[in-house]
Amino acid sequence: MATVLLVEDDHIIRAALLRSLTDRGHTVHAVGTALDALRRVAADTPDLIVLDLGLPDLDGADALRMLRGIADVPIIIATARDDEAEIVRLLKAGADDYMVKPFTSAHLDARLTSVLRRVGRASREEPAVIDAGALRVDLGQRQAYLDEQPLTLTRKEFDLLAYLAARPGRVVSRRELLEEVWRQPSVGEDQTIDVHLYWLRRKLGESAAKPKFLHTVRGVGFKFVVPD
Repeated sequence: MATVLLVEDDHIIRAALLRSLTDRGHTVHAVGTALDALRRVAADTPDLIVLDLGLPDLDGADALRMLRGIADVPIIIATARDDEAEIVRLLKAGADDYMVKPFTSAHLDARLTSVLRRVGRASREEPAVIDAGALRVDLGQRQAYLDEQPLTLTRKEFDLLAYLAARPGRVVSRRELLEEVWRQPSVGEDQTIDVHLYWLRRKLGESAAKPKFLHTVRGVGFKFVVPD
């Protein structure tokens, strides 16, 4: 079972979810503000965060970005907002999943279990460290090095690099990246991949026209290549 940080300002919903998740075997810490959530994560990082968007002190989208800055744990958004553009924006900002209120505790527990299983499966299937010439990707520390110098990557940039580097020589489709890295097969937007690849390539000292590690296979996807 997991240690869960529940960030929900409605005390009735918070109490109900706290009780139900605890009954299902999880250790749950519940707070009602973004500030309290940030303090809690800084003191003791949970296995997963359930984040409400309608917080009294800070918009949930801003809280998401701040939490992402201090912790690399799965975050499930719980929101009453069902606007597709808003959901896409949150997924691009680093959310791992979302749920539109109202939902049952059983539904939340199923999503929670699915996200944790996905994270655990990825960590078991991939090697701890990937060496690719001048590039080294440490999956355990979530840090990449180029010529022994640490790279400053966003969470999604690292996830994208790690996923491709773990599959050298294999062409990975855009659909696969959306499903496995962004974990949202219904997003249907290739632009977010292109934007992340652009910045990742810049940090790797390459470009689409002159690739070193990240090669585009036109009309198909992308391939990680270890330079000679």
